Amino acid sequence: MVSGSGLCGKKIVVDGRNHMLGRLASILAKELLNGQRVTVVRCEDICLSGGLVRQKMKYMRFLRKRMNTKPSHGPIHFRAPSKILWRTIRGMIPHKTKRGEAALARLKVYEGVPPPYDKTKRMVIPDALKVLRLQAGHKYCLLGKLSSEVGWNHYDTIKELEKKRKDRAQASYEKKKQLKKLRVAAEKAAEAQLELRKELSIIAPIKY
Repeated sequence: MVSGSGLCGKKIVVDGRNHMLGRLASILAKELLNGQRVTVVRCEDICLSGGLVRQKMKYMRFLRKRMNTKPSHGPIHFRAPSKILWRTIRGMIPHKTKRGEAALARLKVYEGVPPPYDKTKRMVIPDALKVLRLQAGHKYCLLGKLSSEVGWNHYDTIKELEKKRKDRAQASYEKKKQLKKLRVAAEKAAEAQLELRKELSIIAPIKY
Protein backbone atom coordinates (compact mmCIF):
# COMPACT_ATOMS: atom_id res chain seq x y z
CA MET A 1 0.00 0.00 0.00
CA VAL A 2 1.30 3.46 -0.93
CA SER A 3 1.50 5.74 2.13
CA GLY A 4 -1.61 7.94 2.35
CA SER A 5 -3.42 6.25 -0.53
CA GLY A 6 -5.86 4.46 1.79
CA LEU A 7 -5.83 1.42 -0.52
CA CYS A 8 -5.39 -2.17 0.60
CA GLY A 9 -6.45 -5.53 -0.81
CA LYS A 10 -5.66 -7.14 -4.14
CA LYS A 11 -8.76 -5.89 -6.00
CA ILE A 12 -10.08 -2.40 -5.45
CA VAL A 13 -12.76 -0.28 -7.12
CA VAL A 14 -12.11 3.48 -6.98
CA ASP A 15 -14.86 6.04 -7.51
CA GLY A 16 -13.18 8.76 -9.59
CA ARG A 17 -15.75 11.46 -8.70
CA ASN A 18 -14.17 14.66 -7.29
CA HIS A 19 -10.58 13.39 -7.49
CA MET A 20 -7.78 15.44 -9.06
CA LEU A 21 -6.57 13.81 -12.28
CA GLY A 22 -2.78 14.01 -11.76
CA ARG A 23 -2.79 13.04 -8.08
CA LEU A 24 -5.18 10.14 -8.69
CA ALA A 25 -3.06 8.92 -11.62
CA SER A 26 0.23 9.03 -9.68
CA ILE A 27 -1.16 7.10 -6.70
CA LEU A 28 -2.81 4.50 -8.92
CA ALA A 29 0.36 4.10 -11.01
CA LYS A 30 2.34 3.23 -7.86
CA GLU A 31 -0.37 0.82 -6.68
CA LEU A 32 -0.42 -0.94 -10.07
CA LEU A 33 3.36 -1.36 -10.02
CA ASN A 34 3.03 -2.86 -6.53
CA GLY A 35 0.77 -5.58 -7.94
CA GLN A 36 -2.73 -4.35 -7.12
CA ARG A 37 -5.66 -4.72 -9.50
CA VAL A 38 -7.43 -1.36 -9.81
CA THR A 39 -10.77 -0.47 -11.40
CA VAL A 40 -11.76 3.19 -11.72
CA VAL A 41 -15.41 4.10 -12.30
CA ARG A 42 -17.10 7.48 -12.99
CA CYS A 43 -14.07 8.82 -14.87
CA GLU A 44 -16.23 11.60 -16.36
CA ASP A 45 -16.45 13.24 -12.89
CA ILE A 46 -12.67 13.48 -12.34
CA CYS A 47 -11.50 17.09 -11.82
CA LEU A 48 -8.73 19.14 -13.41
CA SER A 49 -7.45 22.36 -11.83
CA GLY A 50 -7.96 25.41 -14.06
CA GLY A 51 -11.09 26.56 -15.86
CA LEU A 52 -12.70 24.78 -18.80
CA VAL A 53 -11.57 27.37 -21.39
CA ARG A 54 -7.93 27.08 -20.29
CA GLN A 55 -8.01 23.27 -20.30
CA LYS A 56 -9.68 23.21 -23.70
CA MET A 57 -6.96 25.48 -25.15
CA LYS A 58 -4.29 23.14 -23.74
CA TYR A 59 -6.02 20.12 -25.25
CA MET A 60 -6.36 21.82 -28.64
CA ARG A 61 -2.59 22.45 -28.59
CA PHE A 62 -2.10 18.76 -27.80
CA LEU A 63 -4.34 17.80 -30.74
CA ARG A 64 -2.01 19.67 -33.11
CA LYS A 65 0.90 17.39 -32.15
CA ARG A 66 0.98 14.69 -34.81
CA MET A 67 3.26 12.90 -37.24
CA ASN A 68 3.51 15.01 -40.40
CA THR A 69 3.73 12.27 -43.00
CA LYS A 70 1.44 9.67 -41.38
CA PRO A 71 -0.74 11.01 -38.50
CA SER A 72 -2.19 7.55 -37.76
CA HIS A 73 1.27 6.55 -36.45
CA GLY A 74 0.78 8.81 -33.44
CA PRO A 75 0.53 10.39 -31.05
CA ILE A 76 -3.01 9.05 -30.50
CA HIS A 77 -5.33 11.68 -29.02
CA PHE A 78 -7.95 9.99 -26.85
CA ARG A 79 -11.20 11.89 -26.28
CA ALA A 80 -13.03 9.65 -23.78
CA PRO A 81 -12.45 10.50 -20.07
CA SER A 82 -11.55 6.89 -19.22
CA LYS A 83 -8.93 6.77 -21.98
CA ILE A 84 -7.50 10.18 -20.93
CA LEU A 85 -7.04 8.80 -17.39
CA TRP A 86 -5.57 5.57 -18.81
CA ARG A 87 -3.06 7.55 -20.91
CA THR A 88 -2.12 9.75 -17.91
CA ILE A 89 -1.40 6.65 -15.81
CA ARG A 90 0.50 5.05 -18.71
CA GLY A 91 2.83 8.07 -18.75
CA MET A 92 3.73 7.35 -15.10
CA ILE A 93 4.53 3.66 -15.72
CA PRO A 94 7.48 2.18 -17.66
CA HIS A 95 4.93 0.61 -20.03
CA LYS A 96 7.48 -0.61 -22.57
CA THR A 97 8.96 -3.09 -20.09
CA LYS A 98 7.38 -6.41 -19.09
CA ARG A 99 6.77 -5.12 -15.56
CA GLY A 100 5.08 -1.94 -16.81
CA GLU A 101 3.01 -3.84 -19.36
CA ALA A 102 1.78 -6.23 -16.65
CA ALA A 103 0.99 -3.28 -14.34
CA LEU A 104 -1.05 -1.52 -17.03
CA ALA A 105 -2.96 -4.77 -17.73
CA ARG A 106 -4.15 -4.69 -14.09
CA LEU A 107 -5.95 -1.37 -14.67
CA LYS A 108 -9.59 -1.04 -15.79
CA VAL A 109 -11.28 2.31 -16.40
CA TYR A 110 -14.95 3.11 -17.08
CA GLU A 111 -17.31 6.01 -17.56
CA GLY A 112 -20.31 5.71 -15.25
CA VAL A 113 -20.68 2.63 -13.05
CA PRO A 114 -21.24 -0.48 -15.23
CA PRO A 115 -23.20 -3.49 -13.84
CA PRO A 116 -20.57 -5.61 -12.08
CA TYR A 117 -19.36 -2.61 -10.04
CA ASP A 118 -22.69 -0.98 -9.09
CA LYS A 119 -23.12 -3.69 -6.42
CA THR A 120 -19.55 -3.52 -5.06
CA LYS A 121 -18.06 -1.19 -2.46
CA ARG A 122 -16.32 1.78 -4.06
CA MET A 123 -13.41 3.61 -2.43
CA VAL A 124 -12.01 7.13 -2.48
CA ILE A 125 -8.36 8.20 -2.19
CA PRO A 126 -8.07 11.00 0.42
CA ASP A 127 -4.70 12.21 -0.93
CA ALA A 128 -6.28 12.94 -4.33
CA LEU A 129 -9.63 14.45 -3.31
CA LYS A 130 -10.44 17.91 -4.68
CA VAL A 131 -11.78 19.21 -1.34
CA LEU A 132 -8.47 18.36 0.36
CA ARG A 133 -6.06 19.24 -2.44
CA LEU A 134 -7.47 22.20 -4.38
CA GLN A 135 -7.43 25.67 -2.84
CA ALA A 136 -10.91 26.93 -1.94
CA GLY A 137 -12.32 29.13 -4.71
CA HIS A 138 -9.80 27.87 -7.29
CA LYS A 139 -11.22 27.21 -10.75
CA TYR A 140 -11.59 23.63 -11.90
CA CYS A 141 -13.38 21.65 -14.59
CA LEU A 142 -14.71 18.13 -15.04
CA LEU A 143 -12.95 15.69 -17.34
CA GLY A 144 -16.27 14.62 -18.89
CA LYS A 145 -17.15 18.21 -19.79
CA LEU A 146 -13.72 18.77 -21.35
CA SER A 147 -14.04 15.53 -23.34
CA SER A 148 -17.46 16.55 -24.67
CA GLU A 149 -15.93 19.85 -25.83
CA VAL A 150 -13.11 18.14 -27.76
CA GLY A 151 -15.04 15.43 -29.56
CA TRP A 152 -16.45 12.84 -27.10
CA ASN A 153 -20.13 12.32 -27.97
CA HIS A 154 -21.44 10.24 -25.06
CA TYR A 155 -21.55 12.75 -22.17
CA ASP A 156 -25.37 13.08 -22.20
CA THR A 157 -25.83 9.30 -22.60
CA ILE A 158 -23.62 8.59 -19.57
CA LYS A 159 -25.49 11.22 -17.51
CA GLU A 160 -28.80 9.60 -18.43
CA LEU A 161 -27.53 6.09 -17.58
CA GLU A 162 -26.15 7.36 -14.26
CA LYS A 163 -29.53 8.91 -13.39
CA LYS A 164 -31.25 5.56 -14.09
CA ARG A 165 -28.66 3.72 -11.97
CA LYS A 166 -29.14 6.12 -9.04
CA ASP A 167 -32.94 5.75 -9.27
CA ARG A 168 -32.57 1.94 -9.19
CA ALA A 169 -30.16 2.16 -6.26
CA GLN A 170 -32.56 4.44 -4.35
CA ALA A 171 -35.50 2.08 -4.96
CA SER A 172 -33.36 -0.88 -3.82
CA TYR A 173 -32.28 1.02 -0.68
CA GLU A 174 -35.88 1.93 0.21
CA LYS A 175 -36.93 -1.71 -0.21
CA LYS A 176 -34.01 -2.83 1.97
CA LYS A 177 -35.01 -0.30 4.67
CA GLN A 178 -38.61 -1.54 4.58
CA LEU A 179 -37.51 -5.18 4.90
CA LYS A 180 -35.24 -4.28 7.83
CA LYS A 181 -38.13 -2.51 9.54
CA LEU A 182 -40.38 -5.56 9.09
CA ARG A 183 -37.63 -7.86 10.37
CA VAL A 184 -37.15 -5.77 13.52
CA ALA A 185 -40.93 -5.76 14.13
CA ALA A 186 -41.07 -9.57 13.61
CA GLU A 187 -38.14 -10.11 16.00
CA LYS A 188 -39.87 -7.99 18.68
CA ALA A 189 -43.12 -9.93 18.23
CA ALA A 190 -41.23 -13.25 18.48
CA GLU A 191 -39.44 -12.10 21.65
CA ALA A 192 -42.76 -11.05 23.21
CA GLN A 193 -44.24 -14.46 22.31
CA LEU A 194 -41.27 -16.25 23.91
CA GLU A 195 -41.59 -14.17 27.08
CA LEU A 196 -45.29 -15.02 27.30
CA ARG A 197 -44.58 -18.75 26.84
CA LYS A 198 -41.88 -18.59 29.52
CA GLU A 199 -44.29 -16.95 31.97
CA LEU A 200 -47.01 -19.51 31.18
CA SER A 201 -44.57 -22.39 31.73
CA ILE A 202 -43.73 -20.96 35.20
CA ILE A 203 -47.40 -20.50 36.13
CA ALA A 204 -48.57 -23.91 34.73
CA PRO A 205 -47.28 -26.18 37.61
CA ILE A 206 -49.06 -24.04 40.27
CA LYS A 207 -52.48 -25.50 41.18
CA TYR A 208 -55.06 -23.72 43.29
